[in-house]
Amino acid sequence: MKTSVFYNVKNLVVEETPIPEVPVDKILIQIDTCAICTWEQRVYTGVKKVEFPFIGGHEIAGEITRVGATVKGDWKQGDKVVFGTNLACGHCYYCRVGEEQNCLYFDHSQQQPGLPYKGMGGLSEYLIVDPENIFTYQNVQPEEASLTEPLSCVLHSVETADVHFGDYVLVIGAGIMGMLHLQLAQKRGGIVIVSDPNEERLKLAKHLGAACVINPEKENLTKKVLAETENLGAQIIFNTTPIASLIPSLLESLSNTGTMILYSSYYPDNPVELKFDHIHKTGQKIMGTANSNKRDFIRAARLISRGIIDVKPFITKIYPLSQIQEAFQQAVTTDAFRIVVDFKQERSE
Repeated sequence: MKTSVFYNVKNLVVEETPIPEVPVDKILIQIDTCAICTWEQRVYTGVKKVEFPFIGGHEIAGEITRVGATVKGDWKQGDKVVFGTNLACGHCYYCRVGEEQNCLYFDHSQQQPGLPYKGMGGLSEYLIVDPENIFTYQNVQPEEASLTEPLSCVLHSVETADVHFGDYVLVIGAGIMGMLHLQLAQKRGGIVIVSDPNEERLKLAKHLGAACVINPEKENLTKKVLAETENLGAQIIFNTTPIASLIPSLLESLSNTGTMILYSSYYPDNPVELKFDHIHKTGQKIMGTANSNKRDFIRAARLISRGIIDVKPFITKIYPLSQIQEAFQQAVTTDAFRIVVDFKQERSE
């Protein structure tokens, strides 16, 4: 099988590796598509430090090719599935109470069974998976289904914030994660404002139903938010950017008793100054969210399969595996939403 391996920063090599043998209690999936997440982009640019060689990829859609002899359930060859990464340990307190997204031992650098190097493994043509970590999808193309993983993380974020009907919601950043927050918050009845300096993305946000869009380089964000929210501020703010320095000023746009969700990872993770008496007096909450769990994954797959959430606008370009270097280069140097690697193109030739 073909596997794309990071050998160093900006150094990806497609090489032949053996198809893994399938343990009796596991399933072998043939990967059709793998979207390039920001996490892998940071490995590519060297911002995220990993031990090389490394096999990235975790936004995965594929098809079952073999089912181990003792696997329970009605899994069968040919089932179309998405893969919920098995990076949680499965045994700590948080895993056992259904909060595996906050596993004490969450590890992006586990070595997947049957693969020659550490990493999440989605940029290989085949992957051995636990039955409990795959979820069926229908009606959409694999490149759409591969965005189930990011949608599941956003679903977890929006539910953590507990958006209610009529809430004013401010989304900072109009990348793919910001746009998915926009769509899910709307589905829960939120009145959504989107802020981003990219005018083209603001146009798309408006097209997708944003009540208001703000370019913070041209308008005062706080004044505009207050003007759009009856001078109260947003009840919910989702910061989908990796910029920690924004957080103190965003509190000025947050309502009393409001909640700010820190969705993104922060690079660099530098300290920022907060006025804690302000938080004390306003009753504001700052919460973090990361990853997703099985419950999130099942529902994200349904939302995409049934067309409740349309992810097609966020698929910027699809590359065959042989052009993996070009795919990553475009992912990190353009305003792309998601670049998708397609294993099927050259497999069928």
